[in-house]
This record gives sequence, C-alpha cells and structure tokens, in this order.
Amino acid sequence: MKRLTVLIVLLIGSTLAGAEIYKWTDKEGNIHFSDTPVPGAILLDGSVEGQPSATHKTVSSGWEVKVVGIADGDTITVLHDGRERKIRLYGIDCPEKGQSFGKRARQFTSNMVFNKSVDVRPVTSDRYGRTVAWVYANGMCLNEELLRAGMAWHYKKYSSDSKLAELEAEARQRTAGLWSIPGAVPPSDFRQGKKTTIVARCETKARMQTSVNTREEVYHGNLKTRKFHRPGCRYYNCSNCTAVFHSREEAIRAGYVPCKVCRP
Repeated sequence: MKRLTVLIVLLIGSTLAGAEIYKWTDKEGNIHFSDTPVPGAILLDGSVEGQPSATHKTVSSGWEVKVVGIADGDTITVLHDGRERKIRLYGIDCPEKGQSFGKRARQFTSNMVFNKSVDVRPVTSDRYGRTVAWVYANGMCLNEELLRAGMAWHYKKYSSDSKLAELEAEARQRTAGLWSIPGAVPPSDFRQGKKTTIVARCETKARMQTSVNTREEVYHGNLKTRKFHRPGCRYYNCSNCTAVFHSREEAIRAGYVPCKVCRP
C-alpha cells in the first residue's frame, strides 16, 4: 500500500511537472519507480495504477560507441565490440540523397555525431540486419533533433511515438527545413517511385530484346561469289544477290559463306 501511494504521488507530480516516470525490477524482484531512466526500465504515462499504456517504450541497455560513418540522415555506422555496425534511427525517415534536403539531413547528422561517442539504445533490427535504435549525443536525442530541425518525417508506419509526432507537427507549423518546400514528398513514396521507374525500364528493355530476338532476319546470297549478306550490308541488294535465306544455317547449308564485311 505504501508503494502504491508513493507511485501515485510520483505520477501526479510528474504529470504536473511534465516529467517522465520509469518502472523497473531489481535482481531481488523488488519494483522501483523513478524519474530517471535505467537499463531495462519501462516508461509509464500515468495510466492505471502504474501499468504501462500502449504508448510505453522500453529503455534498453545502451552502447557507448563511436560513430565512424554517415550513410545518410537516418543511417550511421558505429564501432561496437570491435566491429562496424549499421544503425538505423528509430521512428524517423530522412530525405533520400536524390531528394531536396537529403544532403542537408546527412550533414546535420554528421555535425551532431560523426567521430563522436554516442549512446545507442537498440529497439529492434530491420530486414537489412541493421540495428534500429535511439541515438543520444551530448544529452540530446538525434532522432528528435532531426525532426525538430525539419530534416525528417515521423515514420508512422513503424512508430506510434507521440513525442515524435508532436515534433514533426511543430516543424511543419514553423515550416522548418524540408517543410519550407510545398508538396514535399515522403522518402517512402520517393523510394517506391524510384523502384517503379527501374522496373518499368527493365520491362521495356526486356520487350525490346525479345522483339530483336524474335524478328526474322532475311539474308541475301550472291549467286556469283557464293557469299551471303545480312540486312544493312552495303552488298545486301547487289545485282547478283538474289538468293534468299531465312537463317544463317540455311545459307551455309546451301554452300554460301559469310560476308567478311557484315559478318552475318
């Protein structure tokens, strides 16, 4: 009962002060509450008797690592346990390199974390084997700062984090960064459009190749020299080139030899 009273006081106080309350269990099974996050803690939002709501997030054990590479605004490379690991920032999606503000988003991330020690807090892994995580540098969350500066979208497909949604909305209202561009295209739509274009090009190329392969090529044979020529050869329509063959093999079977100019 005493613990419940303390929790209620903490939740009421944190709600009024705008602070966060974390819950964790120690090795002896004792439950603790605090306004300071620790590895393994769960963020509470003040719902029913200390139970985490659907919007809670787990604070995993962080990695203190050095950033050694910047692929783009939302993807970095860190040195962890002696090897390089790709980190995809959780909950956000920065413009691609071919989009407006793609280079600026990359530069923003580089300025904030490149060649610096950061705290990486893993959330999950994606289908490419990258670690999806929150990244902190000098007490600031890179994921949040990119949104605040208008350098990223809140990636709602993979995140329902309310704070990230608020930061995007605020950046939109201020027309910060990419929001200064009318009709800015989300990176996911840009990537999908790029894939569609590539597929269309491949299909067109395949159709053209099929057309070339299936087109019947007629060879002309010179009755006098016994040489045969392909269409386009300067000797193709010579006065003695009246023999007609529908394949190279047919001409050779008839005793004709390939022209050395057009090499049919």
